[in-house]
Amino acid sequence: MRLHRLTVQAFGPFAGAEEVDFDRLGAAGLFLVHGPTGAGKTSVLDAVCFALYGGVPGVRGAARSLQSTHAPPDLRPEVALEFTVRGRRLRITRSPAWRRPKKRGSGTTEEKAKVAVAEHTDGTWRPITLRPDEAGQFVSDLLGVNLKQFCQVVLLPQGEFARFLRAPARERRDSLEQIFGTGVFTDVEKWLAEHSAALGRAAGRAETSVLNTARLLAEVARSPLPEAVEDDLDSLVPWAAELACATAADARDAAPLVTGAAAARDRARTALEQGRSVLERRRRRAAAAAREAELTARAAERAAWDAELAAAERAAPVAPLLRAAGNRRVELEKAELAAAELTSLAGGLADAPAPRPAADPGGESASGLPSDADRLRTAERGRRDEIARLKHLLDDAERLTALRTEVRGLDERLAGARRDREKLAARTAVLPGRRAELTAGLDELRARTGPREAAVEALEAARRRQRAAADTDGLAADLAEAVQRRIAAVDAAQAARDALLDLRRLRIEGMAAELAAELGAGAPCPVCGSVEHPAPAEGEPSRPSPEDEERAQARSDAAARRRTEAERLESSLTERLAAARELAGGLDAQAAEEQVRARRTALDELDAAAAQIARTAERIAELDTELERARAEESRLERELAELAERRAARAAEADRIAARLDAARGDDPDLPARVARLEEEAGLLHSAAEALDRRTAAAGELRDAEAEARRAREEAGFPDAAAVRAAERTEAERRAVRERARGYDDELAAVRAVLADPATAEAWAAPEPDTAALQAALEAAEAAAGHAAAWQDRLERRARDLADLRAELDRRLADSRPARERHRVADGLARLAAGTSPANRESVPLSSYVLAARLELVVAAANDRLASMSGRRYELRHTVDKAAGDRSRSGGGLGLRVIDAWTGQERDPATLSGGETFIASLALALGLADVASEESGGTDIGTLFIDEGFGTLDEETLEEVLDVLDRLRDGGRAVGVVSHVADLRSRIPARLRVLKSPSGSRLEQVG
Repeated sequence: MRLHRLTVQAFGPFAGAEEVDFDRLGAAGLFLVHGPTGAGKTSVLDAVCFALYGGVPGVRGAARSLQSTHAPPDLRPEVALEFTVRGRRLRITRSPAWRRPKKRGSGTTEEKAKVAVAEHTDGTWRPITLRPDEAGQFVSDLLGVNLKQFCQVVLLPQGEFARFLRAPARERRDSLEQIFGTGVFTDVEKWLAEHSAALGRAAGRAETSVLNTARLLAEVARSPLPEAVEDDLDSLVPWAAELACATAADARDAAPLVTGAAAARDRARTALEQGRSVLERRRRRAAAAAREAELTARAAERAAWDAELAAAERAAPVAPLLRAAGNRRVELEKAELAAAELTSLAGGLADAPAPRPAADPGGESASGLPSDADRLRTAERGRRDEIARLKHLLDDAERLTALRTEVRGLDERLAGARRDREKLAARTAVLPGRRAELTAGLDELRARTGPREAAVEALEAARRRQRAAADTDGLAADLAEAVQRRIAAVDAAQAARDALLDLRRLRIEGMAAELAAELGAGAPCPVCGSVEHPAPAEGEPSRPSPEDEERAQARSDAAARRRTEAERLESSLTERLAAARELAGGLDAQAAEEQVRARRTALDELDAAAAQIARTAERIAELDTELERARAEESRLERELAELAERRAARAAEADRIAARLDAARGDDPDLPARVARLEEEAGLLHSAAEALDRRTAAAGELRDAEAEARRAREEAGFPDAAAVRAAERTEAERRAVRERARGYDDELAAVRAVLADPATAEAWAAPEPDTAALQAALEAAEAAAGHAAAWQDRLERRARDLADLRAELDRRLADSRPARERHRVADGLARLAAGTSPANRESVPLSSYVLAARLELVVAAANDRLASMSGRRYELRHTVDKAAGDRSRSGGGLGLRVIDAWTGQERDPATLSGGETFIASLALALGLADVASEESGGTDIGTLFIDEGFGTLDEETLEEVLDVLDRLRDGGRAVGVVSHVADLRSRIPARLRVLKSPSGSRLEQVG
């Protein structure tokens, strides 16, 4: 990682914006950061840490606010860092959480921490993330170290310079693992341990399965497990085979005993079944004899059922005729009631007489006069004729109604037309005044409105000035960057030119040797022409060749072209910026934007006035049209009123003539339809009364016929009267029930006599009664004996089968467990070897520590090259695999450090070194660590290293040696920043960053 530029604002002791150009400071390879105590030297390093990690090291990281107390309260604290790591140029801009004054009211409000990460690609900065969590992960992944480790190997804070040298093996392990990216080996250790544990659990489950099967086999066989079976699972195989074979032999020996017991049980069951059969036949014969006696005693009841059925069959055809005669009598009674009611209602309409009795229905009276029904029909016909005559006049009634409705409608239309005429007259009266007002307003608007083209042109000009003002800021930034590029290009071109001149001078100085190298025996010298060359010149092996000069010339030409391009770009941007400022008319972006808004407002007002003029002119035209329509409507209403008055007079005269005719025809009734309705009601009543008299006469005749037919059928069936018929009558369901009762009696009697006639039943009745209780007891004893024998054999056979199955299962589980046990044995050995706990790992060094120890050896070797120079070859670091005293951790081995003192020949613990000795030893170790990390493909390339304090502990000679070592770091392109207030260093290190403090805050100043 190499730093390029650091910018701080309102951060720590810095009140304003301060900038550090690390490219210029680190050009010499070594630079000094100095200033009075408390000025903020360490704060520069804190800013670097904060930009990268969002925090600062040591106790300063516990501070609640990084905002400068010298800065204005509304100035945002901010740090921006440009750096290159792994070939990627990045810029990180961070702001810590801070409190600013509220924009409205008093008090402060908290602003959250912000970050922006960008990468410089293809000439532009492209954003990567704005989220603090993503930025932190991105930086940690890219650098490979966290804040604490970064401070140990890159940025050694004040008071913690020797921590890595004196750190316990566990802390040293964490730092080295992060720096060299060797966490994969720790993951391998963990994976091997987890893999071994997983295989151990799998092997344990397999062994448990084998033991569970063996315990189940022992439980089934009722035999104990062999001793020490957990240590030798294969000893279960012969043990299981012996148990299975013995149990199978016992099961075969039990078969004859089971067969004999089953035969005895079958004989006892047969004897019991025969005894029960004899008892059942004896019971059935006794029951049959008793039932036969009962049925014989009911013979008279059986004969009564036959007599009941015969009488019911004779009454079946007679009963419906009797019911029909009764229905006819009911109908006659209903007809007489209806005739009496209707003749009573129609009594006054045709002088209707009282109804005759049912015994004398009929047509004409003895005197030969018309019957009652005829008189009613004659009265009905008279009313029908009158109705027909009146209906011819109903059309006149409807016409009268229509005429009166039309007259009312005409009256309403006349009234409405008069109202419309009055409203129209009132509206027409105000229209001229409104038109005059609108015309005056239109003239005033036209007088105030100017040409729109001038306002549009003014707006476009303001917009051009706004765009020019907006471009000015961007062009100014581009110009500043172009100036820096031009300065860099000029410096690079000058450096390339100086290098070319130096190389050309060296070549000229060695030109004699170059010409001598081209001389050949007998060939003339290109300078003197001699063919003899007694003492040709010899040059240095490292003298430049013509090819070197050509390459230097090409580099110088390329640098000159880049300088020309940079100068051309600067000139172009300068001209563009001047043109933009001239076009902007001296306005900044805000003023130009306000001018655009003013021009836009003026144009909007002009457009609004034009729209108002159009609307006013349109309204005047509408008023003119409305006035013309009102006058036309007034003429139409006058014509309509005359027509309506004429029509109303004609319709009223016609209605009066029709009303006179209808009054003469309606008589005493309210109107003609009422008279027709009354006559229709009376005609209907007369018709209904005549019909009722006809139905009464027909019902009397039907009753006489039905009674005669019922009497004839009763006498033929032999019944003395109707009551006898009703007594003998039975429904079909009742007759069916009597028949089924008789049939059941006959069937039961036949079945009982069949049982009594059965020879087998007679034989059982004659035989002695068997003792079924004794037979049952004998059967139960035989079944118990057979059951015991069969259960015993079944248990033996089932046990033999179970043991055979369990034996096969045991063999299978043993076979299945062997690969798991073998895999666990191998994995456990590897895991313990990698963890350093295996006897095969004689040094007890874990795999990860072993890998880191190899890196640490390289670090120690690189550190000793510099420590020898800085210590006058007195001290040398030695890597050891021994653990530190009191270190009980498994990871402590392999990462130990010792110091060899050449003056005493003794090894020393780094903790015993003095302050100055500790400084040079830890500095050498840190520089060695940076060298090895940059060479590792997966490690962090440390291109910029800071050393904070510690030089005050060195004497003059040691300080000179240390500075010589640091100065040689330029050969690898590394820059080393020394943070110190030692005054002697200012004369030794020309490139310096000076930190100035004042009551208003600290400032930064670059020197050299």
